[in-house]
Amino acid sequence: MHEVKEIGQDEECFFTFVTMIDKFLNFVATRTALTDTDIALCKKYFEPVLFPKNRIIEEQDKVPKYLYYIVSGYLRLFHYNQNGDEVTTHINCPPGFFTSYSNFINQTKSDENVECITECELLRITKNDLDEITSKSSSIKDFSIFVFQQSLTYNEKRSRELGTLSAEQRYRKLMEEHPDILHNVPISYIASFLGMKAESLSRIRRKITN
Repeated sequence: MHEVKEIGQDEECFFTFVTMIDKFLNFVATRTALTDTDIALCKKYFEPVLFPKNRIIEEQDKVPKYLYYIVSGYLRLFHYNQNGDEVTTHINCPPGFFTSYSNFINQTKSDENVECITECELLRITKNDLDEITSKSSSIKDFSIFVFQQSLTYNEKRSRELGTLSAEQRYRKLMEEHPDILHNVPISYIASFLGMKAESLSRIRRKITN
């Protein structure tokens, strides 16, 4: 698979779309009650797509086009530092939402890329459609505010941990909270995300194993 695939052209793809949207609706329903109208709006405005691994779906120095709900797969946010090295700033754990949030909300250029680490099943929505859906549904509006607040909370927590925890403590915390990342994401990305070199992470992993 080399191109983005929109789902819904045949019976099998339609079934996949139904499964994806049902997972999304179940996720939203854990935070807020949805009416039949809310459900219809979600089905109308969220577009199902499939991407192959290593595909950049939002580019640095451009305004993010979409907010993504991750049905399956792993994505990361990364940028290039002054030496031209990749710096991974966020790795997702499905299910959940993903994009460069502040840039998407404010429709400003992002300094980050969004890349599929693995093959990904996603639902996506544009800013205009998100505004449309939240203007028609108070439940979805409240939920979208919650998602944005969670993003801010995550960024604050991450900055605090990078400044206060040792490299080994950061890795142990990741092991405890998100062990699935260790099995699905390359070690170089994990090391960068934890603020260390891959060689340093390898030494920490050997120490823990021994």
